[in-house]
Amino acid sequence: MSAFPFTRRAALAALGALAFPPVVAVRTAQGQPNVRFRDIRVDVSPLRASAGDPTAAWVQKELPGALAHAFAGHLAPGDRNGATLVARIDHLYLAPSYGPGPLGSSQDTIVGTLFVRGPRGGIAAETPLRAISSYFPMAVNQPLYAESNHDRITALAQAFAGWAPRELGL
Repeated sequence: MSAFPFTRRAALAALGALAFPPVVAVRTAQGQPNVRFRDIRVDVSPLRASAGDPTAAWVQKELPGALAHAFAGHLAPGDRNGATLVARIDHLYLAPSYGPGPLGSSQDTIVGTLFVRGPRGGIAAETPLRAISSYFPMAVNQPLYAESNHDRITALAQAFAGWAPRELGL
């Protein structure tokens, strides 16, 4: 017999505690100040130096729209007291086709830093961010590799933008 008897009631209570987060955490998250962004900028100069174009140009084209969509509830374009969000992309890695994953999938990676600049230009927050996207190769991607790479970079930009609000605590 076990030294710590574990009853059915204790097991259900433990499961219930895992299923419902404490109310205190929700109240503190709602009590944080409401951040408003007047502008979103993307800096791909480190990426352009390492990967070149068209990769950097594709990121510069796709990421602002994805970030604007992710931060839609926090945008205030005319607010002079609003902050500016700057996403600097340092590195992007497109894995080889037919990788070791299921169905030959591979993982693409984008690495960057989010900067929140206050209304006067000072850096209020600096958060590194790495996002991963899975790529599932198809036979049509071999002759159309440029279009395929553009689609992969679009998926990485959306993954990066999707994680950005959570990493900033919004």
